[in-house]
Amino acid sequence: MTAGILREHVARLAGHIGERNVFRPGALAAAADYIETTWRSQGYAVTRQWYDVRGVRSANLGVTRPGASRPDEILLLGAHYDTVRGSPGANDNGSGVAALLELSRLFVPAAPAMTVRFVAFVNEEPPFFMTAKQGSRVYAKAARARGDDIRLMVSLETIGCYSAEPGSQHYPPLFRFFYPDRGDFLAFVSNLRSRGVMRRSARIFREKSDFPLEQVATLSVVPGVSWSDHRSFWREGFRAFMITDTAFYRYPYYHSPGDTPDRLSYRELARVTDGLYRTFEHLAR
Repeated sequence: MTAGILREHVARLAGHIGERNVFRPGALAAAADYIETTWRSQGYAVTRQWYDVRGVRSANLGVTRPGASRPDEILLLGAHYDTVRGSPGANDNGSGVAALLELSRLFVPAAPAMTVRFVAFVNEEPPFFMTAKQGSRVYAKAARARGDDIRLMVSLETIGCYSAEPGSQHYPPLFRFFYPDRGDFLAFVSNLRSRGVMRRSARIFREKSDFPLEQVATLSVVPGVSWSDHRSFWREGFRAFMITDTAFYRYPYYHSPGDTPDRLSYRELARVTDGLYRTFEHLAR
């Protein structure tokens, strides 16, 4: 894996296409087309889950790597491809989508026992976040209605910013007493119900990668803990957790016009993605 592949994905999404949401439907459609084209080039058949939002046809996109011996059990990896209004969204969430596309590519020759599903969610950002129109909410409700056996959902959310500068990392109240003040680590974040599978995943990541990792299982009311697509799966009773660089607690360009491709740490993002592939490949076995 090279950082160049991840950089190309982010540059296409946040540089060439830019801000992408239902208020810029052409850009949102272009982002969906880019993701679908990338997946088709990897040999996957792409499904689209269509629904209308404010008169704009929107779609969650998904591909599947079938499991060999336990195909009904699902490991679902997801990232949202829309952006908040006014931002090109390089880190939020071009970084997560780039990693998702690279993970799906790496899984092509793999032989997982359980099915691995990759989903690009639409409409995660306000004003649709925490509403019935959020893409992952639509998806999770449909998955529960189908009876999908999703053993774990993982949300890849804003994972491209890393800094070894002292004081570069911030936290909600009291957390600073327990975690580093340098923003050079990846974080696994879950609610209390999902803490067992999150901790197991963290243990595997540390075995497979030397990239710094912190973990926390806490109340979902802590600011930021539930602020991504994993929340939709919690609401449907699935176990889920978020993988993040901690977003606004570290990244100064969060939800701003400054969230551009040149701000990201691609070498670190490549190490993160490699460690995540090794972790998920192990879990899927």
